[in-house]
Amino acid sequence: MHARSRRDPTQFGRERSGRAGTDRTRRRVSRARRGYADGPFGQIHYQQQGEGAPLVLLHQAPMTAAQFDNVYAPLAARGIRAIGIDMPGFGQSDPTDVTPTIADYAQIVPAVLDALGIARADVLGHHTGALVANEAAILFPERVRAIILNGPLVIDEAERQKYWATGHQWELNWAEHSGGTHFNELFEIREAFAAGTVPLARISDYVVQALSGKGLFWYGHHAAYQYRQDERLALVTQPGMILTNTGDIIYPHALAARAIRPDFAFVALEGGGVDIVDQQPEAWADAVAGFLQGL
Repeated sequence: MHARSRRDPTQFGRERSGRAGTDRTRRRVSRARRGYADGPFGQIHYQQQGEGAPLVLLHQAPMTAAQFDNVYAPLAARGIRAIGIDMPGFGQSDPTDVTPTIADYAQIVPAVLDALGIARADVLGHHTGALVANEAAILFPERVRAIILNGPLVIDEAERQKYWATGHQWELNWAEHSGGTHFNELFEIREAFAAGTVPLARISDYVVQALSGKGLFWYGHHAAYQYRQDERLALVTQPGMILTNTGDIIYPHALAARAIRPDFAFVALEGGGVDIVDQQPEAWADAVAGFLQGL
């Protein structure tokens, strides 16, 4: 017989679990139902769970509606019909034909609501998604009852120019590398953000989400930093809540948004980071449900 190679596939389970591959760690899996809607840029992928008042969930860049996997069930348990959407070019949604803007992303809200036969819904967005929620409320006031801005991005011109010179250049130059080191690069970045508060399996999910989109890698943040939320936030006429957490890297921007809209409800969860829906899913769902139930 030939000696086994170092990567004998029959030993893969043993290497992973130390128990002959029979002990498989159970992971929390979203039981949301999935579907597609026709939109202005092609097909839009969405998933939903629960019954009750509809709440559209818009993810941060460069992720997907799977960002909310750990809060679909908590929201459903609180009487909310949670509808997560892959924005154009992310996940399984078709990309735009041109470099997208936040207004382009906002077009998916009425398209998905039409497909589901929903006249009006509440809209929650996280980071880039918060900008899309803001714009959807302005463009489609008859379709959006209220908004929750989970991590708004109210920045000044100096911050905007700093991003163009640093973060945008990194995203423009990001590329695949031999040996897959580009996967490692993203994993290390997301692991640093999580700082030990998120399981490694979930961080792997983040990397898969970031690379599953059909749009260019830099599209999402490019749209975000072009958007003038400091100006657009004042135009929202619906009730709103600013939801943040003190450990978020853009927590100061939530405080700036609060200064612009002191009439909005404001909730700041303690600690956490950019992955607050995974770090504090129950507290996050409580904050969301508490606001919506009070309308």
